[in-house]
Amino acid sequence: MVFAAPHDALARAEEVLDADPSPLDASVAHQVIGIWQRDWGDMRLALSHLRRARDLAARADSPDREADVLAALGVALVHEGRTQQGLAALERGIERGSGHTRARVLFRRAYAHWVLGHHREALEDVRRAIPVLRQVDDVIWTARALTLRATVHLALGAVDRADADFAAAESLWDTTGQEHDKADAVESRGLVAFRVGDIPVALRLLDEAEERYAKLSTPTFMLNIRRCEVLMAAGLAPEALAEADAAIAVLDGIGGHSTRKAELLLAAARAARLAHDPHTAVARADVAVRLFAGQRRSWWETHARLVQIDARAAAGRSSGRLVADAAAVADRLAFLGAPAAPEASLLAGRIALDLGWRADAERHLGVAARSRRSGPPLARMTGWAAQALLAQTAGSGRDVLEACRRGMDALDDYQAVLGASELRATAIAQGAELARLAQQASLESGRPRGLLVWSERWRATVLSAPPIRPPADPELQSDLTSFREIAARAESARMEGRSVPALEHEQRRLEREIRSRTRELRTHALRGGQRFTPPRLLSELGDKTHLLQFLVLDGRVQLLLCGQGRVRRFEAGLLAEAETEAEHVQSGLRRLAHPGAEARLPVVEAAGQRLEELLLGPAAEHLGDGPVVVVPPLPLHRVPWALLPSLRERVLSVSPSASNWLRARETEPPPGGRQVLVRGPGLATGGAEVPHLAGRNGGAVFLEQADTRVPRVLEELDGAALAHIAAHGTLRADSPMFSSMRMADGPLVFHDFERLGRSPYRIILSCSDTARFASADADELLGLVTALLPLGTAGVVASNAPVNDAAVVPLMLALHEGLAAGLSMAEALRDARAALPGDALHRATGWAFTVFGGA
Repeated sequence: MVFAAPHDALARAEEVLDADPSPLDASVAHQVIGIWQRDWGDMRLALSHLRRARDLAARADSPDREADVLAALGVALVHEGRTQQGLAALERGIERGSGHTRARVLFRRAYAHWVLGHHREALEDVRRAIPVLRQVDDVIWTARALTLRATVHLALGAVDRADADFAAAESLWDTTGQEHDKADAVESRGLVAFRVGDIPVALRLLDEAEERYAKLSTPTFMLNIRRCEVLMAAGLAPEALAEADAAIAVLDGIGGHSTRKAELLLAAARAARLAHDPHTAVARADVAVRLFAGQRRSWWETHARLVQIDARAAAGRSSGRLVADAAAVADRLAFLGAPAAPEASLLAGRIALDLGWRADAERHLGVAARSRRSGPPLARMTGWAAQALLAQTAGSGRDVLEACRRGMDALDDYQAVLGASELRATAIAQGAELARLAQQASLESGRPRGLLVWSERWRATVLSAPPIRPPADPELQSDLTSFREIAARAESARMEGRSVPALEHEQRRLEREIRSRTRELRTHALRGGQRFTPPRLLSELGDKTHLLQFLVLDGRVQLLLCGQGRVRRFEAGLLAEAETEAEHVQSGLRRLAHPGAEARLPVVEAAGQRLEELLLGPAAEHLGDGPVVVVPPLPLHRVPWALLPSLRERVLSVSPSASNWLRARETEPPPGGRQVLVRGPGLATGGAEVPHLAGRNGGAVFLEQADTRVPRVLEELDGAALAHIAAHGTLRADSPMFSSMRMADGPLVFHDFERLGRSPYRIILSCSDTARFASADADELLGLVTALLPLGTAGVVASNAPVNDAAVVPLMLALHEGLAAGLSMAEALRDARAALPGDALHRATGWAFTVFGGA
């Protein structure tokens, strides 16, 4: 009963003990209480009850009873970090038990080996247990053993075998009342989905498992650790940190597993570092290091120390001691055969550079640079990053650019291959450094076109949506899954201190296969488009349109003005001052969204003038009178560009990159011109324009209130020329494709758009503050336009500041009039602003809306 109905089992066990039981019965009751406390309560109480159960079993002279208790005690000791004692208890249990009981003990030793990362030993024990359990028709324990074997297969990378075992276990669970084990099976299927690469399905299954556990009131920390991994892979680092911290708080409250706490702390430290919160990362990593050291888990401890040192450096705590610590971690990682060893050497070199210790920096960077021509993908990228820093130290701009080019080539080739979320995040961070070094070298060489190319190279990399679903190409999906299988097996072997040359050879073979396949797919994709080059951009811009590409180097805004056949560089103001002024503008627009704030209008307009001086500088005099495309960096993503005096009356659009703008321009609208108008539930005053638009356009599909069920909405959106959506929404700051809009039956997530044959060509989001973009672990804009462009969307209209619902109505009606007349979205929005009343409320509403893309 302890897993089927844990609280009822606890109460029954206590009743047994109150009734003056025999030693045999008392042993069973104490074991039940011990298991309950071990998994959901206080570990100290668990060990006390399990030891009492063991002693009573010995008094009862029942070897099988004693063997069973020793197995439960051994697992508890392993979770408590007393590894040798735990394994000794399990070994004693195997010696004491026989037949059926011995098979159950073998299963639990297999579980302990899995916890410790001893996957080969775990698989051997569970393989020995399953035939015996099946022979005696022990359905529950057979299902448990199959679930564990599937989990071990998954850890070894054998996804197909794992899937088969999980399916067999689920069919057995369906014949039992073991609700906890059923929940565990759902959780395990979520882990399979993650390993295969389907993150949305993985998150859904983990949520379902959590709901099942909640009904049993049983916390489960392995699920929390797994969800942290999935969230980090999806770019949701703040959520991963919150998940880990909440689980740690629960675990502390019940005196739970020391091993699980250490792993949760390491996950929290990594998530905090990815969320750019180094102080929190240091705090979590410090405790994780102490716990892993006490548990004698060297592989885990060394990796936790790497996160700890990196976070301390990011928090501004560089020192000679930190250089030495990073170097020591690099040596230890190399001894363990861990691929992260060059990363630690690079970190030591960076810290030494910050301290001005050139000789030390060159020594450590030289060690890291050795990996640039061989080894796993991340190690090669790390090596080229180290080589670029060495070239910069030597003052060779040409060598810096060559190293950066080679490093970015490695990132392009392997970004989709890197299966572990922390590896992908590290690769992105190193790519950001390579791009910064290349841009700095281009700036010093006085080559504006070189600056433009490197800015676009980086944006094209970081703005590509993370691989959160398996690729459609079956051969590539098979290769990627196989790669993850081999990588998992190699990592497991390294954790156990075993040599892995055969696995590394197979991993390199698969990398070559994947690289060849992805290059082939890129070639097919380019048949409908072209690679970015400055001449191609300038040709599309023509003589009238200008594109403003912003960069930030050493804290100052650099502006590339592209148009009329030239790329010119202008130096503008300090980024910090521009950010401060942009916040003043946002504050002013928030006030103007409410009637009665007219007196604030001159203040907001003056702030817009100052913002233009800081951002455009002398470039404002060279814009001509034609359309303008703005390509802002992340810190300036919330600027209402239409407020700047030089841009106020123009045809204006914003794009995440010049490449995105070109792609949007090349996207052809679908035939038929079908329009879809959606007004979601729960809007008090917002979306009032939608019924007006429906009345004007009788041919449009109009969905309102209860009709806005997600399947119906998606059905209508598929292949639409224009979608106008007014709904309560949450735009994710950390992963835009996890943004959602509330429909009648729940949220419509933008990942759902991936299931469409084609995303709507144009999308208008009319509710307040729907265009808030944010970063994805690297210093560039990542927004919905970037994610939706490959799916067929060429342009989005949304607000990047709060707006007045009533004032939105005439703006939207005028916008649709312009679109109906054949204007582009940018032309229609300019004319719609001009058609509004001249009061402060309507002017602020017009400034708040922006066209993103090129439709």
